[in-house]
Formats: sequence, structure tokens, C-alpha cells
Amino acid sequence: MTQIAVVYHSGYGHTQRLAQAVAEGAGGQLIAIDAEGNLPQGGWEQLAAADAIIFGSPTYMGTVSWQFKKFADASSKAWYAQEWKDKLFAGFTNSASMNGDKFNTLAYLFTLAMQHGGVWVGNGMLPSNSKAAKRDDVNYLGSYGGAMAQSPSDAAPAEMAAGDLETGKQFGQRVAQIASRFKR
Repeated sequence: MTQIAVVYHSGYGHTQRLAQAVAEGAGGQLIAIDAEGNLPQGGWEQLAAADAIIFGSPTYMGTVSWQFKKFADASSKAWYAQEWKDKLFAGFTNSASMNGDKFNTLAYLFTLAMQHGGVWVGNGMLPSNSKAAKRDDVNYLGSYGGAMAQSPSDAAPAEMAAGDLETGKQFGQRVAQIASRFKR
């Protein structure tokens, strides 16, 4: 059985809701980075034991939140010891704007994974880009590098687009399927 950890920061609850969808699809454990940028007790051990690590952060000012960045900087201890080498990695993000420079956040997460010597998993989904496409379709935002979601700045987490949450769930399923192949 593969162990998948979904480590994320959420400022307003939207990224947490997406993290829950990703973890549901992956059968993974959630590890929330708190408002001070710290992991819960046992969080580092969960990451060390995981076969796959899925990163999640809101996109603030074109990149990850400072809380996620604090976690990433603290992961240098695992980097130095090469503890995460050859693990699978993936990532997701959410922002208020349709674009919001979310790809830059995914690129940051990818770079962090590559620094750790990991193997990146993209979402493997075709975009919903026809005239018939609707906002609640899967991969409506057309991301390939990871899962992306968009939540209006005045919307509650409960109002997130169903398609974005389904994208997250299917993304988690993909990571779990690939992790099971690597585990053999």
C-alpha cells in the first residue's frame, strides 16, 4: 500500500478544500501548514515515510504563500540528507483570478521537488476548452503541470467550482495510481 502525504497551506479555506479533494482522490493524509508556517507534530516523519508528496499552496502575489515558503526552506534538512530523493511529487494551487499567475506557483513547487531529487507527476487531463465547456467542467483552467483552482475573492470555500474540486480529486487519483506503479 502506498503512502501519500498532501502537505499544504491555506489562508482562507479554499486551498484546504482543494487539498481535501486531492487527498480524497489519492487516499492520502493531510498535513496542514499552520498560520505560522509550521507543520503539526509528526508532520516531518509523515513526509519521510510517504511514497509521494503532494504540495499545495494558494497563489499570493504570483507565488506560494510565505507560510509554504517557510516550510520549503525548512525542508532543506531533508534535502541535505537526501531523505526525499526518488519520491513522487505533485502540486496544486488556487487563486482568486482565472490566471492569477498560478503556473508560477506550480513551477515553484516543481522546482522544490526537483531540488529534492523527486519525480514530478502532472495532472494528465485534457483541458475543457471547447465552446460547449462550462465552468464546472474538469480541468476548465487548462493546467498540465498540476491542479489549478479559481475561487472569487468574495466567495466562501463552500462556493468553490465543482469542476475544480473534481479536478483535484482526479489529480489525486492519478498520483495514487502512479505511486502504486512505482511501489512494485
